[in-house]
Amino acid sequence: MSIGIVSAAYIAAAVLFILSLGGLSGQESAKRAVWYGIVGMGLAMVATIFGPGVGNWAVIALMVAGGSVLGWYVAKTVEMTDMPQLVAALHSFVGLAAVFIGYNADLELARVVALDAEAREALAGFAAILAHKTPVEVAILRVEVFLGVFIGAVTFTGSIIAFGKLAGKVDGKAVKLPGGHFLNAGAALASAVLGVMYFNDAGLWTLMVMTLLAFFIGYHLIMGIGGADMPVVVSMLNSYSGWAAAAIGFTLGNDLLIVTGALVGSSGAILSYIMCKAMNRSFISVILGGFGGTTGPAMEISGEQIAIDAEGVAAALNDADSVIIIPGYGMAVAQAQQSVSELTRKLRARGKTVRFAIHPVAGRLPGHMNVLLAEAKVPYDIVLEMDEINEDFPNTDVAIVIGSNDIVNPAAQEDPNSPIAGMPVLECWKAKQVFVSKRGQGTGYSGIENPLFFKENTRMFYGDAKKSLDALLPMID
Repeated sequence: MSIGIVSAAYIAAAVLFILSLGGLSGQESAKRAVWYGIVGMGLAMVATIFGPGVGNWAVIALMVAGGSVLGWYVAKTVEMTDMPQLVAALHSFVGLAAVFIGYNADLELARVVALDAEAREALAGFAAILAHKTPVEVAILRVEVFLGVFIGAVTFTGSIIAFGKLAGKVDGKAVKLPGGHFLNAGAALASAVLGVMYFNDAGLWTLMVMTLLAFFIGYHLIMGIGGADMPVVVSMLNSYSGWAAAAIGFTLGNDLLIVTGALVGSSGAILSYIMCKAMNRSFISVILGGFGGTTGPAMEISGEQIAIDAEGVAAALNDADSVIIIPGYGMAVAQAQQSVSELTRKLRARGKTVRFAIHPVAGRLPGHMNVLLAEAKVPYDIVLEMDEINEDFPNTDVAIVIGSNDIVNPAAQEDPNSPIAGMPVLECWKAKQVFVSKRGQGTGYSGIENPLFFKENTRMFYGDAKKSLDALLPMID
């Protein structure tokens, strides 16, 4: 395949990736957007594998086959509830790939430099590209390699810790070593010094020491971020993996990898900013600080949690004219989205107004609830974002909270000492009646008590969300 055909294929793939990102902004176009991405990636792989200077076909075929089978197996077996940690795990692969490619580029550069002029002319592939670089271009390559390895190493260990926290294998609380920020700053400063030394040809050891320091930064940075900020962390790591891929693209001279990495890096950064804004938290405070810092004693909560059974919830729903449903991670854990969809269908069939209120950080992954509801065939036009629906709660007869905690916590507005003080929340307590579907009386993933559960117009519908809703469905008439 000639370089001209490869370039044309790369341009087509880049356009498809852009169309894919654009389509993912809306639920109606998301399925088509996914196919744009699939076709674009397939085109990019074919163009790269059959491009000029590529060899080792047996190794490539083995890796493509192995990766395809593994990807298919994971996609078929992983539940939607495990999707956040899967995404975090996949980010770690991108980071590790950046580290390996950076080391390979350095070793290959050292090998090419040691050859005489005649031997260099006989080189092919990446080695030939290195052989024809000027001293200035080689210096730039060293910067690209160093940055790629640094970002990749931070992404790798950070993603592993994020995976552990999301999967419950690592404590979700913010944990820092003594010295906290100073340790991270010291490791970053030492990495910068090593970068200058590496740039001045001090040797491979500088790259190796920097990699260890970057591994530590990724580990310690994410360990210091609490569970409630994990949706932002996943988005942030997505951005890191994109910039690592872009650095790899510069190292390899691959224009498509540069474009793709920049798209992923910038979109992840924008999404992280949007989510931080939705939580009333600065991006820097999420990255550098642990979740849960307070300035004083928490507000005392009076009253008690009053339970209600399925008959009581059904009676209220049968009498209601307007209903707002607020899904959260508990719905995903119980896999109750199909039951929620059936409840919505039955209520709407009786002429009731039913809508969904989605908080930007509901679940443990951006768009988590939207995907679940779309999977359950809930109509797109009744799934509304927080800013679109928050003002409607005072005129709503019944609000149903399914497995949510922080995103419906009035302490964000009422308690200045709460860890989530100032965070925009869904003001469901302003509805005439509130029913909270919850497995028990625990405080949830972030460990923050919720005054909503003790309010006079709130009733606790205890039990597994799916079983509770399935018991409720036959009573809706």
